[in-house]
Formats: sequence, C-alpha cells, structure tokens
Amino acid sequence: MAGSFNTRHLAHIDCAGGGQVWVEGTTLFIGHMRNPSGTTIVDVADPRKPKVLHRIDVPDGWHSHKVRVSGDIMLVNHEKLGQQGDWDFGGGLAIYDVSKPAEPRMISKWTTGGRGVHRYDFDGRYAYISPTAEGYIGNIVMILDLIDPANPVEVGRWWIPGQHVAGGEEGDWLGGVSPRCHHPIRRGDRLYVSYWHEGLFILDISDMSKPRMISRVNTSAAFPHPTHTCLPMPQKLKGRDVMVVADEDVAKLYPSAPAFAWIYDITDETTPIPISTWQVPGLDVDGSPQPPMTGCHQPSERFSGTVIPFAWFAQGLWLVDIADPYKPKEVGHFMPEVPDGAERPSSNDVTIDSRGIIYLVDRVNGVDIIETSAF
Repeated sequence: MAGSFNTRHLAHIDCAGGGQVWVEGTTLFIGHMRNPSGTTIVDVADPRKPKVLHRIDVPDGWHSHKVRVSGDIMLVNHEKLGQQGDWDFGGGLAIYDVSKPAEPRMISKWTTGGRGVHRYDFDGRYAYISPTAEGYIGNIVMILDLIDPANPVEVGRWWIPGQHVAGGEEGDWLGGVSPRCHHPIRRGDRLYVSYWHEGLFILDISDMSKPRMISRVNTSAAFPHPTHTCLPMPQKLKGRDVMVVADEDVAKLYPSAPAFAWIYDITDETTPIPISTWQVPGLDVDGSPQPPMTGCHQPSERFSGTVIPFAWFAQGLWLVDIADPYKPKEVGHFMPEVPDGAERPSSNDVTIDSRGIIYLVDRVNGVDIIETSAF
C-alpha cells in the first residue's frame, strides 16, 4: 500500500467505483457511481476473503450510488445522470428485501419528480431523504414512512422559502446556485440537514408532518465549498453537544484552498458555534487554490466512540479523534493505491461494521477493507 499509520490492509474488492458503502451484519453493500453497476452485495464474514454475492444493474443515464440497509430492508437511490438515457425509468428510492443477500427481491419503488433522490438516512422505519419534487427548485427535505415497505408514505417535507416555485415563491440563492438539500441525518427529534451552498439547518421533527427550523448557519460565502454532511455526536463531549460538519471539495463558488471539516458546539441549538476545524496535515500550506477533490468529502455516519473515519478524496482514509472537540487529532491514516486509469485516489465514502472493520470505497474503482487499533 502507498502509506498508512495505525491501519492494516486486509483485502481489496475489485469492483466499479462507488458513492457509498454500508455494512449490515457481515454483508457489505456498495452503491456505484455509474451504470450499468448499481448495487453490489458482498459477504464479508471473513473480511480477508470477501465474496461477491450479487449485483443489481441500472440503465443508461441513471445511477444508484447510495445504499442504506436496516435489518432485511435495503434502500437504493435512483438519480439521473446528465440528459442521456430513458427518463421513464424514474427517479426515487428502490426498496428491497435482502433477507437473502444473494437473492435481493425488489419490494417496491417510490418515485419522485425530476432527477430523483440523492443521499439519505434510514432508521429501519423512516427514511430521511433529499429528493427533487414537482414544483420545487433543487432538492428538498422529505420524510417517508416505510412501516409497510410495499407502500411508502410521505409524512412530512420541508424546504427553504423560495424553493416552492409552483407556489409562487422566489429565492435569492448564494452565488446563483440552485438550493440543494444534500441529506438529513436524524438524532432524536431533530434533523441535521446539509444544504450545499445554503449551509446547514437544524430542524425540529417532534411533529414529523410539520418540520420546523430551529437554526441555520452558512459559511459558503467565506469558505466557498458546499456543506456536505452534518453529523451530530450521540454523546456529550466535555459537557457539550457537538456536531461534525464536512464541507465537500467540489463545486466551489470560487477557487480556494481544499475543503475541511468543522466541529460545532450545538449545546444552544439556536446558535450553532464553530469551535474548531480539522484538515489533513500539510494539505493547505498557504491557502492557495487546489484542484477539486483534493480535500474533505465524507465522514462515516457510523463510528465508534469519539473516533470518526473520514473519506478525504485524494488523501484516502483519515481517523480523527474528537474526544476533545476543541483539539481534534489524527489517530490513523490509510492511503489506497491509485486505481488504473486515474491519477490519484478518490476516496468517496467510508463505514465500519460491528467488529470495527473499516470499508473505504473509491469513486473510480474498488473497496479497501482495513483494520485499526484506533477504536
């Protein structure tokens, strides 16, 4: 391997590049970036000898690059890529029974208007999604009830005033960029929502039919990378409620140094306050602009204790301990090999399983399986 610290490489899965990885039990689910590959299901009971069980394909012009599983239910997104391909396939969420991982069975498909669904959270009953919808500009927040997975039901939606163009609303968007809910994450009766160049929002969903905004922060005017993920910590750190916010190193409003991660104090959730940041050491030397996908992308939404794995695009995997949220520190690193045909790695997503094994997917090719003593 090209480099590591406090990590050990166990195996590599040679497969199409991916946008998300998730593990349920000892089964790995990979959502791929480009058709025909949609979703690959892999047995990782022995993480040193992964076995591909099944692959679900998608048609030209669509991708299914996100996947979440809870119990025996798998959700994969259908989202339009460009203008090619048959629009009749339809954007939305495909819902599968994966009680037999080698034989996934499609239960239903929930469809939405426009380009479809991007990223989402799923707790086994409710899906917290980021769809396009008829009459709206960009992606909005929506909550689906999947208590009957054959008949998903929308229970609530929320949007930034100005998105509902069919309702006569008009918006003034930062940089002229259309608003885009990237994805919500639930903790208790709150949704923590990343909204691209419109920043981040904390929503009260104690009444799911009527989400209510508690607060908003937007850093994109000063730091022009979009807000990608808002990850609340389940426990207090130094007596404070804390949220990790990842900016994505793409689609910047103007050239800049690589994107990084923020640590927010949300103890007073009406006033989120950034208390620290974290960047890969040595990556930003003097603030000079760097090529896209040099900096931050995505933290693992499943983690152990206070150590959060990050997929840091060209910098590979970084393990960051935020036990002291004022002083995040590196506790592990893994640099994958450069995929054939690429100039550098592009680590796009990362997750861990109940054994603490790490799964890192490259958006061009392959998944690396890694162990660490950091957890």
